[in-house]
Amino acid sequence: MKIATHFEEFGVDTITFAGTIEAKLQATKDAGFTQIMLKANDIVGHPQGIAAAVKAVKDSGLRVTGFQVLRDFEGLSGDLHDYKIDIAKAMLQMAKDLGAPLLLACSSTSAHATADLDKIAADLRKLAMLALPLGIKIAYEGLSWGRTINEYTTAWDVVCRADMPNLGTCLDSFHILAAKTDISEIDFIDPSKIYLVQLADFLWQETKSFEERMVTARTYRVFPGEGVHNEDLIDITRRIDRLGYRGDYSFEVFNDDYQNLPLQLVAERAKKSAVWLAEHVLKRTTPLPNQMRVKK
Repeated sequence: MKIATHFEEFGVDTITFAGTIEAKLQATKDAGFTQIMLKANDIVGHPQGIAAAVKAVKDSGLRVTGFQVLRDFEGLSGDLHDYKIDIAKAMLQMAKDLGAPLLLACSSTSAHATADLDKIAADLRKLAMLALPLGIKIAYEGLSWGRTINEYTTAWDVVCRADMPNLGTCLDSFHILAAKTDISEIDFIDPSKIYLVQLADFLWQETKSFEERMVTARTYRVFPGEGVHNEDLIDITRRIDRLGYRGDYSFEVFNDDYQNLPLQLVAERAKKSAVWLAEHVLKRTTPLPNQMRVKK
């Protein structure tokens, strides 16, 4: 029988761990998580092939949060556009095979992409239409170093322009903090269109350039509660919760140091962060077995 924890809505991204997909799945499960976000190269890089990776995921019993990541898709034309359509189709099929409910797409960084928001919205509409017959949602995220869309507010704008039933946004605390976007703008997003929330912090107050954001994002993220932006991260999480969002929170923590630590230690850090968010930040009251309820 499945035992409910008080942090069931929190999961970990396989990006966070070193090792094989089987080891990542096991460490995640052993730490008490019930879901996992999958990155593509964990699947296609399996030494026994994609089918073996898919089987490992399904045999783990973990729910798949989503599949990532489609990059630099929107705003292109000609051969580049056709090429990205083929890539999108392949990634959508992998997501389907894995039982992933959504595909994460990040805003383009390509110098070949247009800055026309209506064209970007039209491409996202096309992507969502490709995903529709497969029963997959598209979660669009604004990278803080994106060429045109580098804040969650603009990402939300183009999602609204595209106006597709299976197209929504992903809110990522790292990118919100790195770009220093006004957190209060979260209050104007339709919670039914927030398909995923990714959580991470970092260890210095600001990133002064796109390049510094990229380096920090790809090597120095830490779990919520470990960084220097706790107050803002709490504000972000509580605002999303107050909106009525009841979806998943995934820890997307790129960290070179964590790649050199045993999986179990990193998973326990993730669990500590999930418990902190559930108990202190969101005041969840469903207790762990044999533990007292958290007082509101």
